[in-house]
Amino acid sequence: MFVTKKALPRRTFLRGVGTVMALPVLESMVPAFTALAQTAATPQRRVGFVYVPNGVILDSWTPTEAGAGFEFPPILKPLESFRDRVVVVSNLSRTGGNARNDHTVSQAGWLSGVMAKRTEGEDVSLGVTIDQLVARQIGQETPFPSLEVATENFTGYVGACTPGYSCAYSNTLSWADETTPLPMEIDPRVVFERMFGSAGTRAQRLTSMQEDRSILDSITEDLQDLGRGLGAQDRTRLDQYFDNVREIERRIQRTEGKHTTQVITLDAPVGVPDAYEDHVALLYDLMAVAYEADLTRVFSFMMAREASNINYPQIGITEPHHIISHHGNKPDKVAEHAKINTYHVRLFADFVERLRTTPDGDGSLLDHSLIFYGSGMGNGNAHEGDPLPLLAIGAKQGNRHIATAAHTPLANLWLGVANTFGHSMDRLGDSTGLLEL
Repeated sequence: MFVTKKALPRRTFLRGVGTVMALPVLESMVPAFTALAQTAATPQRRVGFVYVPNGVILDSWTPTEAGAGFEFPPILKPLESFRDRVVVVSNLSRTGGNARNDHTVSQAGWLSGVMAKRTEGEDVSLGVTIDQLVARQIGQETPFPSLEVATENFTGYVGACTPGYSCAYSNTLSWADETTPLPMEIDPRVVFERMFGSAGTRAQRLTSMQEDRSILDSITEDLQDLGRGLGAQDRTRLDQYFDNVREIERRIQRTEGKHTTQVITLDAPVGVPDAYEDHVALLYDLMAVAYEADLTRVFSFMMAREASNINYPQIGITEPHHIISHHGNKPDKVAEHAKINTYHVRLFADFVERLRTTPDGDGSLLDHSLIFYGSGMGNGNAHEGDPLPLLAIGAKQGNRHIATAAHTPLANLWLGVANTFGHSMDRLGDSTGLLEL
């Protein structure tokens, strides 16, 4: 019996002109007759954190039953097809609870469990966030220990973005340490080029856009050579992967094409779609590809910043989100806020479906990822930080609603996450104990 299966190293790259592209896990990266779980192709654990601002309508978010088999409330309905992967956790409290109810405090305290230092200057102080703690454990073998993306960026602002608090707190979810906020990238083109390589400056990106040349063209010959030595399943897998990358690039180029005559007069970065939904979808797709190619195992995504005034005419909401969140308990305004909440969950559900349908080792990306979705604000009308909306989806037993004791610090859950991913700690932020999913 002859074994002719071609074996590839797990960290295989294709190199083109200005391009280094990692490949997804292929069967050919597993030596013949070797169990997948015993090889270097064993799928990696991944984690992600998705933030939505201005609170939610908790009555339409929180399941009425605790335990397994709960009924999905209206806001969470878009995730019902993933029931076996969803864990809803209720009664969590952000640091400061309802005694400290500023938008900035809500956002800054979500992943840190720390109360932001009140300052409008540069002497900001918070604490290392859970995404960065996990990245220190599982992200050091990847090109990017973590990726941070958002749809809004106010880094050009100085002073306070909310009364008494520096804009530095409003522009990110992620902090490397007490004094180092990590910038979040809003431009899908920049994220793409960080991942796959291309011209770096704005002028160079514009030139590249005008040439309308795919970065993948420079590695076509290598791809063809690689494909000749692979089995049919791997060739199909590789084709699907590069089709995904090409589709992302095509959508970015199409977006940029709309800005070619406006780039000098508009402040908006080249490559940011005009439509919010397109912007979010592109960033989610980039995070999925980054997972697939093992470019990163940790990401944080701010779907909008606290006090965001984005409006959503595509779902019939023309007033800014922040104004809608101060609904004054008026039924029509409460319904509009719930509609925005549901819309955000639907966009997230599209990302989850992408993870579920993307093969990864012996399963899917969703099988090997744990994604958290929530906010540092509960009742947006009163800026309350207790209780908070939060759910986890992916590599945990789902179909569960965990109703914790009232006022349980969210940091207790993050402490459990740190320990799950190998970062043994006794305390994180305002934690009072360990909460594991």
